[in-house]
Amino acid sequence: MRWAGVIDSVTRAVGGPKGRWSAAPARHRRWLVVAAVVALLVQMAVAMVTTAVEQTPTIDEPVYVGAAVDSLHHHRVRYNPEHPPLGKLIIATGVAFARPHLDAGFTGDQTALGRHVLYEAGNHPWRLMLCARLPMIALTLLFGLVVFAFARELTGPVGGAVALALYAFSPDIIAHGSLATLDVPAAGFLLTSVWLLWRARLRPRWRLPLAGVALGAALATKMSMLAAVPVLLLLAVLSVWYARRTHHRTPSDHMRSLGIGVAVAAAMALIAVAVVWATYLLVDPRLRWTPTGPVPAVQGLRGLAVHWLPLPEAYRDGMRIQFGFEQDTWRGFLFGRRYLGSLWYYLPVALLVKTPLGMLALWSAGAVTMLMVPRLRPAAPYVLVPAAVLLLAALDGARNLGVRYAIFLPMFLAVAAAGLMAVRRRWVYGATLALVLFVAVSSLRTYPYYLPYSNEAFGGPSRTHLRLHDSNVDWGQDLGRLADRLRERYPGERIWLVYKGSGVPSAYGIHASDPRRAAPDEVRGLLVVSDSSIAQATGRLATLLDGSRSIDEVGHSITIYRR
Repeated sequence: MRWAGVIDSVTRAVGGPKGRWSAAPARHRRWLVVAAVVALLVQMAVAMVTTAVEQTPTIDEPVYVGAAVDSLHHHRVRYNPEHPPLGKLIIATGVAFARPHLDAGFTGDQTALGRHVLYEAGNHPWRLMLCARLPMIALTLLFGLVVFAFARELTGPVGGAVALALYAFSPDIIAHGSLATLDVPAAGFLLTSVWLLWRARLRPRWRLPLAGVALGAALATKMSMLAAVPVLLLLAVLSVWYARRTHHRTPSDHMRSLGIGVAVAAAMALIAVAVVWATYLLVDPRLRWTPTGPVPAVQGLRGLAVHWLPLPEAYRDGMRIQFGFEQDTWRGFLFGRRYLGSLWYYLPVALLVKTPLGMLALWSAGAVTMLMVPRLRPAAPYVLVPAAVLLLAALDGARNLGVRYAIFLPMFLAVAAAGLMAVRRRWVYGATLALVLFVAVSSLRTYPYYLPYSNEAFGGPSRTHLRLHDSNVDWGQDLGRLADRLRERYPGERIWLVYKGSGVPSAYGIHASDPRRAAPDEVRGLLVVSDSSIAQATGRLATLLDGSRSIDEVGHSITIYRR
């Protein structure tokens, strides 16, 4: 369907006069599309910047910021080896503007480093965190353009606008795209690689090498992207086969195209490996690497794979650390149930809670449409298979700590949802528009508390802590808001605090004692507890909570009790 025809169909679906769009000058249609894209990205930028300004450091951020500052000062890969350096290099581009101090004689692990950089070295924690987050915000907006471009090539500009709207209003993308963390950039680089592979079906000469660069960037940001490498290499073979299909006259031609595709996929893998090496060399041209902590031994097939991968030793040690994490036993929380270990269905259930209802409907319908509509079917391996493989890998993980481990789904499935615009039915256009508006309203209603978002079926963000914990709701982000609330409503009161996060309460003017270190009858006044700590409360803390009365909450992530 021509894109002018798509716009005309949508216009008629919402009651516009027939033929108005087709009669309008082409440049007017283009400007309307541009205006829609700009409006969606501006809305997203405002939401993310507001979040970045108001939130204090989450649990993971100080580690990444500390590693970025250390690389700026000492040009070495030393801290946080379980994640490759590219994401921290991106953070460093913002942090450099804050001119952070770091004591030359500092000794300690990566957690202590993050605390030192933010609170002990004379830096301004608010300004430093904002500078660290801004490059990630910019990158998240750029990935929105990739989502739009990918969907536009499949279904036209209206489909592109639908996909971008779902991306731009996704509470999870906004929440994690506004943080100095690695989940969104890793997924965005991978989506960019897949988009370039799709485009390579027509002109592979430059797009396949660029796809290798984007894949390398994903691998150099987060190691979890390794699970998608075999899929993307197969897609590279498929793209070459499509690009040469006009030459297919005999079986030998098919075999030749297959051989060329395999060679191109191998070259793409080499490019990705080169990008990973380049990121380490950019931090430290001498590739100095000495582990600051224990590196677990990895046996079996995993051990052989780590040993033979042609990647820097620091990267391979990081993989060993990640595999070590998978051998640990982690605490989980789901719908009021505390448990040890992991549940295979945790992520699907958490996604059901934390994804807008209209988005769930559009994801499902778009995926089915992509499989059923003949002209969209060739895109299904590119859009649906990488997302499915990554989701299966995440389901097998040992850490039930948040939907951020599946942050790639709102990106890939936004593109899939655009496939509905290929269905030539007015009611489909009208239903899609209604569901997109439902998503927008649900997202705007949670502003600016995107991290604890849950959809209307589960009571909204104020009820998320009853069903999920950790980065789904309370990641330590509201320490600053808590300081403001205590100062405004409870001046002079005795504060007892159980805070789960990386922030230092005294740095924000909160002077409190730990109630778990005092006798229960001594704990009088305000008992302030992070919701993740409430979810895992046992022993003395559980007893204290049972004898307290909830009187207030902060950011849907911290509860204030009166004792």
